[in-house]
Amino acid sequence: MKSKDSDFTVIVADGAFPSHEIPLGYLKAAPKIVCCDGSAGRLINAGFIPDAIVGDMDSLDEDIARKFTGRIFKDSDQETNDLTKAVHWCHSHGFTNLIILGATGKREDHTLGNISLLADYSERVRVRMVTDTGELTAYSAGSVISSFPGQQVSIFSLDQATEITSTGLKFPLAGTRLKNWWMATLNESIGDSFGLDFIHGRIIVYKKFRA
Repeated sequence: MKSKDSDFTVIVADGAFPSHEIPLGYLKAAPKIVCCDGSAGRLINAGFIPDAIVGDMDSLDEDIARKFTGRIFKDSDQETNDLTKAVHWCHSHGFTNLIILGATGKREDHTLGNISLLADYSERVRVRMVTDTGELTAYSAGSVISSFPGQQVSIFSLDQATEITSTGLKFPLAGTRLKNWWMATLNESIGDSFGLDFIHGRIIVYKKFRA
């Protein structure tokens, strides 16, 4: 599957390498591929060539380092993870429409951390995280979100004070405060889009692929 935009950049993180046709389709169609140093080996072994390898280089194979020396960008900042380093690198080079792959599927603490970081990234760039089951997007304002009838939808609030009202969902939210992550999971879209209305706060929306 190709992105609606022709200028997107794929970032491949050091989680489980994608196997579903949708994330692999984005990877095959990507005009530019940026990978974290820990994912470079799997990316190259799968037949893809990174335009940039970004990270602290603590897990980069020496043969890859020699072969791609002109495409390696070391960032030794210990206050950020390699995915964040890759996002910052893309932003600094003018690549602001990003699709993140391979950010889930291994350690659960890394998965949760990477997903939560979407809210920070979305303040600078347009970004989605695509997994082998669906996609995650962060929102900081009310939005109408494209969907399809029957699509499984989950909503997570990073701020307990956020009051959310929905339209177009099977189980409506009406000024609901999501005090726990489970409270708005396993919902369902009833049309080609659904709306989420909230004044302040940050939420992350998961949409499952078609079965």
